[in-house]
Amino acid sequence: MPVTANDFFCHMDSFVDYRRTVYEVSERTIESNRIDLKLFKDFIERRKDNTIDGPAIIDFQYYLKQERGNEGGSINRKIFTLRRYAKHLRLIDVAEAESLPFDDVLKIRQGYRKRPLALTDQQIKRLFAAVDRRTVLGIRDYAVYSLMFLAGLRVGEVHWLDLGNIDFDRRLLNVLGKGDKPRTLDINDELLGILTDYLAVRQTIHGHDLSPVLFVSKKGNRLAIRTMEDNLTKIRAKADLGASFPVTCHTLRHTFASHLNDKGVDILVIQSLLGHGTPRSTEGYIHPSQEKIRQAMAKLPAIAFLQELINNGVLNLSFQGHRRKRE
Repeated sequence: MPVTANDFFCHMDSFVDYRRTVYEVSERTIESNRIDLKLFKDFIERRKDNTIDGPAIIDFQYYLKQERGNEGGSINRKIFTLRRYAKHLRLIDVAEAESLPFDDVLKIRQGYRKRPLALTDQQIKRLFAAVDRRTVLGIRDYAVYSLMFLAGLRVGEVHWLDLGNIDFDRRLLNVLGKGDKPRTLDINDELLGILTDYLAVRQTIHGHDLSPVLFVSKKGNRLAIRTMEDNLTKIRAKADLGASFPVTCHTLRHTFASHLNDKGVDILVIQSLLGHGTPRSTEGYIHPSQEKIRQAMAKLPAIAFLQELINNGVLNLSFQGHRRKRE
């Protein structure tokens, strides 16, 4: 007998408390779990049949893909949350929980995603020059995007930063990355000045703000990821980088990695700064500049060897001899 929506969703609070207390997952992960469960709950409540079975899960996947435009990775993550929740229901002996088919759902294959292009030095200058720092919100946005370009933070990592994550005395930034993996980054002089300028005006964004949140909205809430992306789109348009050159928050992170690589920084160091688990993940972020490629090719011993053959007439004679044989 399938589990009804009422039996399925009435244990959401116990699931969250269990995850928070026993597994000590971060509030960010807890909030993500809540959002995934609520999305599924809202979807089920709109259906005529409110049982949780295989067809309901398939319809949910269609809904995520076709109506919400989610990619395979995003859909897989939401199903993973539901699978984990179903295991919790079985653990607490919810009636018929064994019949929940989430373990049978196959992962959606993720298609090839084109790497974001890294910005050149000139494009970065134009982009940041387009931020209106005469306004309080402009100063805030300048600090937001500087953390992505100068420290390589993900947009989600910037979103979840609190004031307590910054140690001004030791000039350190404590970041909680994917999978709740912490990392500590040094704050250089340029970034320190940018953050100091922002904190000097932060309180004026929403009156007497006592929130621990680092980046606040005009309503006093944590600055939304969507707002960061939308604001960057407007800034990119002002910077006139070309209509065919997309710039997202992730582009700034890619640019951070590529610029470090161009400066000769070891890939393992870049991996640590980005918070990647393996160098293979970091390789996808590195885009050597055309100048670096030319310099690398110029260093190849084979080039000098071939040039010597040409100068001595050996290469030309070999080619002519080959041509005579064919004739």
